[in-house]
Amino acid sequence: MERTTVVITGMGAVTPLGDDVASTWQAMLAGTSGVTRLDHAWVDDLELPVKIGAEVKFDPASRLERVQARRMDRNTQLATLATIEAWGDAGYGFGEENPVEPERLGVCIATGIGGMNTLISAWDTLTDQGVRRVSPLTVPMLMANSASGSVALRLKARAGAHTTVSACASANEGIAHAIDMLRLGRADVVVAGGTEGVVHPLPMAAFGQMQALSRRNDEPERASRPWDKGRDGFVLGEGSVVLVLETLEYAQARGARIYGEIAGAGISNDAHDMVQPNPTGETQALAMTRALAESNLAAKDIAHVNAHATSTPTGDTGEAKAIRLALGEATDRAVVTGTKSMHGHLLGGAGAIESLATVLALKERKVPPTINLEDPEEGLGIDIATSVRELPSGDLAALNNSFGFGGANVALAFTNRYANRD
Repeated sequence: MERTTVVITGMGAVTPLGDDVASTWQAMLAGTSGVTRLDHAWVDDLELPVKIGAEVKFDPASRLERVQARRMDRNTQLATLATIEAWGDAGYGFGEENPVEPERLGVCIATGIGGMNTLISAWDTLTDQGVRRVSPLTVPMLMANSASGSVALRLKARAGAHTTVSACASANEGIAHAIDMLRLGRADVVVAGGTEGVVHPLPMAAFGQMQALSRRNDEPERASRPWDKGRDGFVLGEGSVVLVLETLEYAQARGARIYGEIAGAGISNDAHDMVQPNPTGETQALAMTRALAESNLAAKDIAHVNAHATSTPTGDTGEAKAIRLALGEATDRAVVTGTKSMHGHLLGGAGAIESLATVLALKERKVPPTINLEDPEEGLGIDIATSVRELPSGDLAALNNSFGFGGANVALAFTNRYANRD
């Protein structure tokens, strides 16, 4: 049976690097860090050992209608803003101006933690002020599918509103589910991506106790340093990126601009440890080879890999090993980058921002750099971009990796086929 081709027609972003796609992408190409010292009072009041993070540089509630914003957790606010940009970027309107049949429009917005700010705030209200002061909107705001439900309401999407929750692999898994919706004929258009907004003292303390976060408090912009010998953990980030995915037939019929093709996905699980990745790299490599197989691509077709590359001591080396296992001799032809060095780790939104970077790298033939890689670990065996790298002309393909606690591994394969040339 002939495989349905899925393309990207719109993108929206609210990230530590920019308020939209254009500013986020330009910051990546410039090698700009979005990591800063946090200025919240709780950082010092609670004597947190980690005082840095990668936050969105404005209040997302300020750009939404006041009543709507008060009904949303921060992660839903971020996803809503990213959706508004992506939907407009795809050439669609809202309300009566939306030409997509509601029953053929789906949503899949992933998150790793969800409405944690709402949950903790509601608990504080309950214990400090009593049960009558707890908002009746608490559960709709804190539930993991709040963002996807809110986006579906805004777009009147009735084909399904889904939420994948697989820790730091959540967004890539959500995008993979969106591909399945389109290929199974359940929708013609799916809005897919990820969101997270939990730069908050509890996860900061918890990740800190795990020794998972960088403690370079005096030089935050240099804290996230994938594959560097001096790396000491990831930087907690926040934000949302949303992609509009369509079948090629639907997109071409309406004359849509196309950024590229999302050719397939590969999913595996380590089944090794709740937190530590499989040290052999075999199961991460399995996700990559499955993505290649589903996409009808060979290892030699891969010109670029956007790595998960969190800047943790074991994770970075394990992923380098996995890339070599998956691509074999073709590894030398693939330019690898770790954009978390700039925007930090968006947890459930990580795969989405890195998918955006992968799509634009193929379309513009420019791979953004891995910053702060000053003293690379020996024996990695991968070609890491430390400055903007030009990709060759012709048809290109790339992989985007996301790995998460619980052993979740998801690789997405993209090509620049069908992309409109600017």
